[in-house]
Amino acid sequence: QVQLVESGGGLGQTGGSLRLSCVASVPISTLYQMSWFRQTPGKQRELIARTFLRGDQYYSSSVKGRFAISRDNTKNTVSLQMNNLKTDDTAVYYCHARPSIFGAEAQDYWGQGTQVTVSS
Repeated sequence: QVQLVESGGGLGQTGGSLRLSCVASVPISTLYQMSWFRQTPGKQRELIARTFLRGDQYYSSSVKGRFAISRDNTKNTVSLQMNNLKTDDTAVYYCHARPSIFGAEAQDYWGQGTQVTVSS
C-alpha cells in the first residue's frame, strides 16, 4: 500500500510559479513510475509529467518547457515545479505512483489532489 499526499496548491498568477509536492509513504526509490496528472471538470484526467527510476521523464505538450518533475529520494517526495503559469493550468492536480509494471506491484496509487487556480 502506497499513500500519497499532495501539497503546494493554491492561487497562482499568470506568468508566475508554483511548486507542488507529493510525499509518499514508502521510499520513492522503490517506485518505478511517479506522475502528475491534472483534471478540469468535464475533462479527462490528463497526464502532464512522469518520472521513472532510471531518470527518464515525460511531459505533455501543454506543459513541456514550463513544468519540471523531480524526485527527492531523501524526503520520499516528488515535486512539480510549475513556471510561466497560464490560466489553462487551472485544475486539480493529482500525484500518481505505479510501483512496478510487473505482477502484483503493477497497481496505481493516487493522492487526494490539490487545487491549482491561476488568475491573471
